Parts: sequence; structure tokens; C-alpha cells
Amino acid sequence: MGNLFKIALRNLFRYKRRTLLTASLITIGVVFVLVFISVSGSFKNMIIGQITDSMLGHVQVHRRGYVASIDNLPLNLNPPPQAMRKLESVLRDLPEVEAYSPRIKFGGMFSNFTETTNIRLNGVYPEQEFRTVPLLPTRIKTGNRTLKKGEIWIPELLARGMGLKIGDPVVVVATNKDGSVNGKQFVISGILESATGPGGRDGYIHLQDALETLRMPEIEISEMAIRIKNFNKLAAVTQELEERLAQQVTPKGQPVFEVHSWEQLSPFYNIARMIEVMTFFIKLMLIAVVLISIMNVMIMAVYERIREIGTIAAIGTLPGKILSLFVMEGFCLGVIGAAAGNLIGLGIVLILNFAGLKFDFGMQKDLVLAATIAPRELIVTSGIVILVAVIASLQPALKASRMEPIQALRHV
Repeated sequence: MGNLFKIALRNLFRYKRRTLLTASLITIGVVFVLVFISVSGSFKNMIIGQITDSMLGHVQVHRRGYVASIDNLPLNLNPPPQAMRKLESVLRDLPEVEAYSPRIKFGGMFSNFTETTNIRLNGVYPEQEFRTVPLLPTRIKTGNRTLKKGEIWIPELLARGMGLKIGDPVVVVATNKDGSVNGKQFVISGILESATGPGGRDGYIHLQDALETLRMPEIEISEMAIRIKNFNKLAAVTQELEERLAQQVTPKGQPVFEVHSWEQLSPFYNIARMIEVMTFFIKLMLIAVVLISIMNVMIMAVYERIREIGTIAAIGTLPGKILSLFVMEGFCLGVIGAAAGNLIGLGIVLILNFAGLKFDFGMQKDLVLAATIAPRELIVTSGIVILVAVIASLQPALKASRMEPIQALRHV
């Protein structure tokens, strides 16, 4: 094998220009794939981080049927208190759970005593909410990043439209679960940038204020937002949580809870999927480039060395050895192209990070792109290149190994 490797390298360097051009083409393909994977992957991760860490959380648990009716924010689909205590017990026992936050979500009328509009409100325990969605306080454009009883955070769109500012008194009027109406006065302590664009109308109040506004004698939360320690284990944690909560059933035998990951709750998951599909097709393009390049070089090598092939066959070299020789040449081309592509690709990624490229996402401004390449992507991309290089060299290698020595020696 060592001799075959040496001969293969010698043959490649006999045609330096052609070898250099082919290796350069493979290198460019590898660099393009690695840079695209690193930039698009980092962009996708930043989108996911903004959505999950400033608003949704990684996983949410609701009473069965709530998500299907979530546009109406129904209060009659809140889980019973005893079921919520069981849910909290399950979450405390799951080592993968980093934090969780109970929320009461409801719609109401919002008034500054001269104008009235509608608003969606989230009643939360601030400390638990900030541990579950740590980027929420960073959305405060003006005001305090703490939320106390009697205070309200309102969306920027609402504040601008009604001319409201920090410290202004407002009233929230909501319909309770039994159909009666109740109101409560608040003081604006924060104005929120929307995480999803200028249309966001979600405000925040303390969960105890939500209970008073809705006249709830006990806590009946609408959803439980959950943050897990390792985001890469999202699917496994979601499945385990579903299995543990499946034991909670209604008197009719129906599950009490339903579990949804952020992927099932946010339309931005489609963007993430689109990026993955684009990455797949970019890899297909790389495979096509390598396949065509290697096959073209190896076919030319066979035709240019017919007399040489006839000579080594005539002195007793077995067809399998001839086959291995040409396959080894393709393998070496793949290794050279992959190695050079990895080095250049990593260098470009470092340059991009050093440049500190910025972009805006929704209302989030000046997000800095942090391009990274996982070792797994380097290994997979290099493996694909080398494997395709070997496959591309098989057909010319088989042709060379099956030549008749006499006919090959007569070739001019």
C-alpha cells in the first residue's frame, strides 16, 4: 500500500498543472460549502436564540386543546391547580430542565383614560421568567428591567400610538372566566421592543396582578415555559416530558397536557428548515463538482498512459494492482483538495468573525454574526469529498485494469 501511495503521488506530480487545477476546483468547492454552513448555521442559531430566549422558551406545556384555540387566549382551558402542581413536580425531577416559568395569558382592553385599545398580556413571576427567557429584559427600550406588582410593560407600538411614557397610569379591563368584567390600574414601568416585528402587542404584568385582574382565587396558568440546559437535546427532552405527563389524564381518560417545542409554536422554524434544505443542496453541488473534476482527470490519465498501463500489465502486474493505483490517485486528489479547503475555509471564518459583521433581525438591532464550524461538519464534508473522489476514479480505474497488454502496447 505504501508503494502504491508513492507511485500515485508521483503520477499526480508528473502533470502538475492539471493536478493543481483539479485540486483548486475541489478546494474552492469545499471552502464555499464550509463558509456557507458556518454563516448560515450561525444565522439560524441567532434567529432561534432571539425567538426562544426573548419570548417563547425552548418548550411549552399547555392543557390539551389550548394551542388550537390560542388566538382567543381561552381562560376555560387552564389546567386545574392540582395538575399544575404535578407538572411542577415533574419539571423539578427532570435534570435536563434549567428553568421554568408559569404564565397566565389573557386579552383585555387597555386605556390611558382618553383612548382605548386591545392588548395581550402575560402574567409572570419576573425572576422565573427571566431565568427561562434571559433575553426578555434586553427588549426593554426605555424603563426598568425589573417588573414589580402594580407595574406593566407595554409594547413599543402601543406606547407610540397612544403617546404613553414611563410613569403614566393606565387601566386594563379584562373578562373573567365566568364572564364578568374587572379592571385594574397599572403604572407603565417599561416599553418593549417586539421580538418579531412592529406588529407585536404583548405586554407583561406580575402574575399576582393577573390573578387579581381575572379574580382567580387560585393560580390557573395558561402555559408553562421551559428552558433546558442543552439545546441539542431538545427533541429528547420533549419526548421524555411527554412520556412523563402522559400519566396525567382526565376522568374520561384523555391526556391533561400537551407538550410543544418552539419548533411547533413559531413560524420562524420554517426559515430554519429552509436554511437546512439550502445547505443540503449546496453539499450536492459540491459532490457534483468533485465527481466531474476527478472523473475528467482520471479519464485523461488513463488515455494518456495506455502504453504505460500495457507495460506494467505485461511485466505481470495484476489487474487489481492497476485498479488500486488509479483509485489511489483519485483518493490523493480528494485528500489534497479537502485539506486545503478546510484550512482556507477556517481562515475565512476567522476573518469574518474578526470583521464583526452586523445585521438586524426584526426589532433587534446590530446583532453580531458569530460564524462557527463544528468539527463534525469538517469531518463530514471531508469524508464526502474523499468518498466521491474515490467513486469518481473507479470507472477509469476499471477501464485501465481491463486493458489487454498487447493492444495497449500497440497504442500510439
